[in-house]
Amino acid sequence: MKNFINSGIGIDLVQIQRFKQLSFSNNQSFYKKNFSEAEINYCMKFNEPYKHFAAKFALKEALIKSIDKNIHLSQIETSHLNSKPIVRIVKNEESYRFFASVTHENEFAIAVVICEKLK
Repeated sequence: MKNFINSGIGIDLVQIQRFKQLSFSNNQSFYKKNFSEAEINYCMKFNEPYKHFAAKFALKEALIKSIDKNIHLSQIETSHLNSKPIVRIVKNEESYRFFASVTHENEFAIAVVICEKLK
């Protein structure tokens, strides 16, 4: 059986309405502090960008919960490959592998991240 000492799991639930109330045009400093330019561009290309912002925020929070390390949201980069979420820590001296899932529907976005710390 595999050793799970170097593993972790995180989950986060976000109300999409919280982001709808923080319009991008009036709160650019918040968005630029917590999301990369690529993440902002990705979300803003949709008719309803705030559910995508909420999902990315949930992904970042779930990643933080999956590791035993205090990092800022801006140190986490999210993207997609074949419609699947990818998360990574930017400029990280430790090596991790993450498995992520995210969804949004109606009022909520939820994300789960499983972390494996590599030796």
